[in-house]
Amino acid sequence: MPGILELLDIVPSHQSGDYVRHKGQFHLHNLLTEQRHPRTWNLSYAIAEDTEAGLGMLLSVDEDVARKVGELARTPESLEQAVEAVVSAVLSGHRIYFYGCGATGRLAKQMESTFWRPFWRKMRASKHWQYLQGSLPEDIEERLVGEMTGADRALVSSLEGFEDLQLIGRLQLEDHGVRKGDVVVCVTEGGETSSVIGTVRAALAQHGGAAVDDPAAVRRKLYFVYNNPDEVLRPFERSRVVLEEPAITKINLTTGPQAITGSTRLQATTIETFVLGIVLEAAVIRLLSRFLPASGLAEIGCEDNRPFSARLGDFFRIKEAVDRARGDLARLTDLEAAVYRRGGRATYYAEAALITVFIDNTERSPTFRLHPLDRVDAPERRCWVQVWTRAGGAGDAWRTFLGRPFRGLEEARYKARFQTDIEDPYLKEAALKSLRNAGTDQERFYDFSFARFNTEHRSPAAGDLGVTVMVDDEVRELAEPSRSFSRFVRLVQNCGAAPAVLWVGRRESLPEDSSIGKSPGESGVVVRAFLDDTPDPLGVRRQIALKMMLNAHSTGLMAALGRVVANTMTSVSPSNLKLVGRATHLIMTHVNDVLKNAAWAPQSAVQNIGFEEANAVLFEAMDWVREMEVGETAEVALSIIRIAEAARRRSSVDWQEAKRILEKEGLADYLARNNPVLKAGEGSPTQDSRDLRGD
Repeated sequence: MPGILELLDIVPSHQSGDYVRHKGQFHLHNLLTEQRHPRTWNLSYAIAEDTEAGLGMLLSVDEDVARKVGELARTPESLEQAVEAVVSAVLSGHRIYFYGCGATGRLAKQMESTFWRPFWRKMRASKHWQYLQGSLPEDIEERLVGEMTGADRALVSSLEGFEDLQLIGRLQLEDHGVRKGDVVVCVTEGGETSSVIGTVRAALAQHGGAAVDDPAAVRRKLYFVYNNPDEVLRPFERSRVVLEEPAITKINLTTGPQAITGSTRLQATTIETFVLGIVLEAAVIRLLSRFLPASGLAEIGCEDNRPFSARLGDFFRIKEAVDRARGDLARLTDLEAAVYRRGGRATYYAEAALITVFIDNTERSPTFRLHPLDRVDAPERRCWVQVWTRAGGAGDAWRTFLGRPFRGLEEARYKARFQTDIEDPYLKEAALKSLRNAGTDQERFYDFSFARFNTEHRSPAAGDLGVTVMVDDEVRELAEPSRSFSRFVRLVQNCGAAPAVLWVGRRESLPEDSSIGKSPGESGVVVRAFLDDTPDPLGVRRQIALKMMLNAHSTGLMAALGRVVANTMTSVSPSNLKLVGRATHLIMTHVNDVLKNAAWAPQSAVQNIGFEEANAVLFEAMDWVREMEVGETAEVALSIIRIAEAARRRSSVDWQEAKRILEKEGLADYLARNNPVLKAGEGSPTQDSRDLRGD
């Protein structure tokens, strides 16, 4: 019996052979975050039947986050240590450096630009600042830096090759002037991201590396935050080096499999953002309590009498508020799905919620194989969605977003190091190519301002969707015709687009006659989550509630549109070594499930495929998609259909035929027809989430 590669007349490319033989440290399908969660096993089929029930499946996985938060509340010692480290850094003239990659890189930006900078700007404008001057640094807003692999341009879309380099983490640390004594918090969803590991190792080297004199003292400065069990990370050398280093504090936030297999933008990044946000909040309050009386703290929502465990416990209130909004959220999901099905687009408008909204929308691109945000010089719009905020133009929008000027990577500095220090030819080529799109000049290519260029060239049109996202008192501005929120809603309505509102806040913020607090009516779809009687001085709780709702909405939306099969990320873009491994494993497992369960399986030309074969097909699919410029067509879906059809027909099937089948039937329906147990949810694990976590 011929093998599948012989049947398809595929000879593994040199790059595929190199990946299989030499990139084993990036074959990560055994990580807990890469497993399928039993609660969402047949999600895409369930959501097609009942959107609200499907969103309920997605939101139920956040119970894993609640469980882990409960554990942390009982044993908060490492987090309390981090709080003191932040306080000490500010008072001793040092800085705090958050670093991450992808979703956790956006988390790092949020620590700086959503939580830290806005709070201190507000304090500087308050009557309380007079009591703080001379005691806190005048430049306290600048004392916390949030950076991600690839700098600010990577907020828009991933820069291939960077994530897989420890070198870039080290170079960015140097670029920011991070020095011995600064607090360095490195965050990686899975615990194995090379650029993040390179950062924490570079910070350790400043203290002497393996020859640290006082590991306990250094441990109070260096933190490694991650979301997989240590035992599954130890086989990976880069992770093991960090886990076994006594001079680095490890904060393990393992929650279990993600709601969508491998989609760590969901539960992994939710718990990391919440926990680190609460650490920042506690540190800020501890700082202020040195200089302000209890009455002053109370006025700014910074009561000092709540223990750290109680602050963590607020997650349960957040989850309850989000769960209560599920029905309205389902209506928004149905509305946006209908807009895309008829070829329309969505525009999201936000101010205080801008970064959370921006992150959710930009992360749709790599997760679900969509076009990234359009550049201003694009000849036509290709992205399904855009994000606007109150600003006068592109540069102003970035400053509103970040709270500071846009930062890029200086090509001359990084290029020289890439050329001399990167040995792998494929990584070097990818990194040098990405570097050309990572400079400070990239600022001018992306405009998300509610200003002339966008209103004239990218205004919502009839059949589109306009979503207004607000927190707390921003909702009152809808009744003020001159305010940006009100003007945006009028623009949406006047253009014939469908309006929607998503709001999180206190009930007392709602005007008495506001339709936001009532059932949706002529105002369109309204989604609201009430967070009452919960102090939130940095806005951490509001942003987490918004994140959870937006994540469930966008994930459910893409599942409804066929960009998710069951609970697997079959539209993933294989843009780095980790995602190549994930894509390979998805091809292998879905094909083998079909070959096991299809009615024609006994007569199939092949009985099983292995990782090496699936990877060879994937790399050829990647080349074909690139050559044919077929845009959003997913390599994983093409590969699955081509292999399965060839096995069924017992003859070769080319890429064009696989694409024709994919476009006509869709991967979800194709697999359901050939693997009935997938749609029924049969074959899913019988164990609950605790069994999967091993606790």
